[in-house]
Amino acid sequence: MSYDEEKLLAKARKPMEDAPKLHSYYKGKIAVSSKCRIRDLHDFDVWYTPGVAAPCREIEKNPELAYEYTSKWNTVAVISDGTRVLGLGDIGPVAAIPVMEGKSLLYKYLGGVDSFPICLDTKDPDTFIETVKLLQPTLGGINLEDIAQPKCFYILERLRKECSIPVWHDDQQGTAAVTLAGLINAVKVAGKRMEDVRIVFMGAGAANIRISDVIFKAGATPGNCIMYDSKGSLHKNRSDLRDNTAWGEKWKICRMTNEDGMDVPIWEALKGADVLIALSKPGPGVVKKEWITKMAKNAVVFVCANPVPEIWPWEAKDAGALVVSTGRSDFPNQVNNSLGFPGIFRGTLDVRAKTITDEMCIEAAKELAKTAEDKGLSENYIIPTMDEWEVFPREAAAVGVKAIEQGIAEKVMSRAELYKTAERIIKKARDETRVLMREGFMGDIDIEF
Repeated sequence: MSYDEEKLLAKARKPMEDAPKLHSYYKGKIAVSSKCRIRDLHDFDVWYTPGVAAPCREIEKNPELAYEYTSKWNTVAVISDGTRVLGLGDIGPVAAIPVMEGKSLLYKYLGGVDSFPICLDTKDPDTFIETVKLLQPTLGGINLEDIAQPKCFYILERLRKECSIPVWHDDQQGTAAVTLAGLINAVKVAGKRMEDVRIVFMGAGAANIRISDVIFKAGATPGNCIMYDSKGSLHKNRSDLRDNTAWGEKWKICRMTNEDGMDVPIWEALKGADVLIALSKPGPGVVKKEWITKMAKNAVVFVCANPVPEIWPWEAKDAGALVVSTGRSDFPNQVNNSLGFPGIFRGTLDVRAKTITDEMCIEAAKELAKTAEDKGLSENYIIPTMDEWEVFPREAAAVGVKAIEQGIAEKVMSRAELYKTAERIIKKARDETRVLMREGFMGDIDIEF
C-alpha cells in the first residue's frame, strides 16, 4: 500500500496545533444563556421575586416538581478529579477543565443536554463521593469522567447505590457501548461471528475492563479472549491480582478469560487473533506492524489511545488489517464516546430513569450499529459519524424503551414518542448554535479546520 506519510502525519498533528489558538480566542467553550423570555424588567417579577416564591413552595411540598419547574430535568454535571485525563494521565483538576468543557459542549450540541464541567480538587475517593452526593439536588444526572483506576470502580459503585439520580462513568460504560457498536459491524464486515472471534485486549484500565464485560454480555466468548496490563497477560495464576482486593475487577477478568492460561508476550497472543482492542498508551509505535501481520485474515484492529493511537491507521492497514478504528474524528471508523453519551443520557433523562444499566448501553450500541448498517457497511464505515445526527434520537429512544422494560423509568412513553421528543430537543440545540454563529455572537477566527 502506498501513502504519503509526511502528509498524513501533518494532517494528524493539525488539531493539536490549532487547539491552543482557538481555546484562547473563545476563552472557553460553554456559557450560561437564558431560555425564558425577557421583554422588560417586569418579567423578573415572575422569574425572580416575588413570583418565584410560588414554585419554591410547591417544590417544598413535592420535590418531584423540581423536574417540572426547574432545569433539573435536563441538567448533567461532568465531574472529574483530573487523575486520568484522556491520554495525558494525572494532570490535575485545573488542567482537566478544557476536557470537561468539551464534554459539556458535546452533551449540548449532540444530545440537547445542559451540562456543566466540575473539576474537584481532591484525590480522596470518599471526599469525591461525598461532594458529588451534595450536588444532587441541582442535577438530573452525573457523568463521572477521567478518574484513575482502581478508585473509579469504587466511586461508581458507591454513587450508583447512594444517589437518587442516574450516575455513570463514561470512560467505562460509554466507551464500552460505542466500542461494542463498532465491533458488531466490524465482525460482520470481516465475515465472522461474535461468538467465534478471538479478541486480544491491550490495556486493562477502566475502559477496556468494562468494554470486555459488555462485549461478553453481547455474545463474545470470554474463554477465547485474553487481556494484557503493563505486567503481562491476565490469567488465573496472577497472584499479584488475586491477593489485592483493590484490583477486584482485574481479578474477575483473570478468572473468566484466557481459558488456556497463556502467559506469553502480547505479540505471541496476537498470532491468529481476529480482533485487537487497544486502549493502552498514546502512540505511535506502541503496537508494531509486525504484530498485526501475524493476526488472522481480515483482522479487526481498534487502536483507541488518545490523543494519538497506538499505531497509525495507515500502518495497520499496510500490515494487513481489514478494519481499523481509532478514537479520532480525522480517520475513518471513529470509535469515540461522543457517539454514545449524548444519546444515552438523552433517553435516560427523557424517561427519568433511576440509573443507566448495561442493558441500556447494549441497546444503544445495537441501535448505533443498526444506523450504520442501514446506510451500508464497508471496511471504512462500521459506525456512524457525529455528523449523522439522527443517530442520537435513535439511541435515546432505544435507551428509553429498555429503561421502561426494566422498570426503572419514572415516565412511560412509546418508542415513537421518545424519538420525537429527543429529535425536537436535539434539533433545537443545534439550531441555536447555528443562529448564534450566523448572527455573529460567536465571533470568528481565521483558522482552517
